[in-house]
Amino acid sequence: MAQATGIGGVFFRSRDPEALARWYETHLGVPGFWEQETGMTVFAPFKRETDYFPADRQWMINFRVDDLSALMADLGQAGIEIETRAEWDTPETGRFARIHDPEGNPIELWEPPAG
Repeated sequence: MAQATGIGGVFFRSRDPEALARWYETHLGVPGFWEQETGMTVFAPFKRETDYFPADRQWMINFRVDDLSALMADLGQAGIEIETRAEWDTPETGRFARIHDPEGNPIELWEPPAG
């Protein structure tokens, strides 16, 4: 059977697409067209009632990162609010943090466990 082989893009509406694209490239290193590193991608619908991300949002993007501590330091210096919770981090799943883009879209940052 034919099947999907990966995420080909993430598309969403924006009040100011050019400014938001610049924000993602400046703060997360995500250009409009991007060759990703190989790694796990999680595709997981959640129950409508989930509190895993804000109730007024239909989606949350998760970016794998190579050094969460350094990225959080850079984001903090740029004045971007960062949320962390000890219960999010486990040796099995890695480390997590949350931020929001300028339009309020939730972004999860994930540093997978080594190995």
